Amino acid sequence: QYSPDNVAGADGDIDPTEITFPGCSCHTTCCMVHECSCLRRGENYSSLCLRPTEQEEEYAKPVFECNTMCHCGESCQNRLVQRGLQFRLEVFKTEKKGWGLRTLEFIGKGRFVCEYAGEVLGFNEACRRIQAQTSKDSNYIIAVREHFHSSRIMETFVDPTYIGNIGRFLNHSCEPNLFMVPVRVDSMVPKLALFAATDISAGKELSYDYSGRFHNLPITNREQKPIEEDNRLRKPCYCGSRTCASFLPWDSSLFSTT
Repeated sequence: QYSPDNVAGADGDIDPTEITFPGCSCHTTCCMVHECSCLRRGENYSSLCLRPTEQEEEYAKPVFECNTMCHCGESCQNRLVQRGLQFRLEVFKTEKKGWGLRTLEFIGKGRFVCEYAGEVLGFNEACRRIQAQTSKDSNYIIAVREHFHSSRIMETFVDPTYIGNIGRFLNHSCEPNLFMVPVRVDSMVPKLALFAATDISAGKELSYDYSGRFHNLPITNREQKPIEEDNRLRKPCYCGSRTCASFLPWDSSLFSTT
């Protein structure tokens, strides 16, 4: 079932459509940084493009768009991801990777491409679903973990297996042309927005790194290589890039220890 936006999962733990953020009181057509409460962390976009993280900054800043409760108009530049698709995309059959997604027109670096939308699940339901899968099943469940300054971690689980949008057809690549950013509009439940990491020409397949990394960086001491036993459950990667890791990214936290 096609849905352009996130919906509440079968467990009903999280309602992504709930409005919990207060709106800004700006009465201009476009909100100004330092004057708008939604932009108190800095400007998010410039000329329809996501502003890049400064080189001296180790972590990405959170992105909050103006929302339903804001006084600014629909043409406000701080409303981008919520407007949905702006490019012509096509689902197509790949040689080895099943279905894929490609663009039918040029996409400039930093432009918003599409959202990865589906059912927003709680941890227990996400575990139940992923443990019920067989080795022949495709896994569409994505686990996004955001690290806060207070050492807290916020987890978001999205499953477009049964209800979702075109983002479910995006394949993994160890050298992707898209990267994912959690963008918040009406509540703390983020929209998993995919932006162009580079200029993308018409006809190119779109991809992102399922692990959340941008480019296949070397393993650090904060990451663990999967043990050999886990490799039996992992699926091969067919991205064909120079830095291909041979397997798709693996997250064992949603599987039972047995």
